Amino acid sequence: MTAKYEIGSVHTGKVTGIQPYGAFVALDEETQGLVHISEITHGFVKDVNEHLNVNDEVQVKVLSIDEKSGKISLSIRATQEAPAEEKQEAPKRPKKRQATVKAETETPQGFNTLKDKLEEWIEQSKREEIKK
Repeated sequence: MTAKYEIGSVHTGKVTGIQPYGAFVALDEETQGLVHISEITHGFVKDVNEHLNVNDEVQVKVLSIDEKSGKISLSIRATQEAPAEEKQEAPKRPKKRQATVKAETETPQGFNTLKDKLEEWIEQSKREEIKK
């Protein structure tokens, strides 16, 4: 069944079914494989239906063949050249933030250690008891 298909070979197939996780492609009358959603095109694919329709003719590359189960993994993306901007652009890293030193006269804002907060709460509690 899968003897005529080799890993790395490129074939023309017909989309026979679409699922949320990918598309089934018939390579011939008896053989079909799955193009996982991540292998449909370069970039993010949210919905397979936005890229493929049943009965579409597509070029696919054989990624793997499981002889035991007869499952074939296919890729449409591997038959296409990556867009130029994806090749040149390095992954973006988050910018590092520098800590700012506040003047001692400023009131501290944001995170205070539990020890400092506890002392503040004790002082507040004493003041409220005096008022009563």
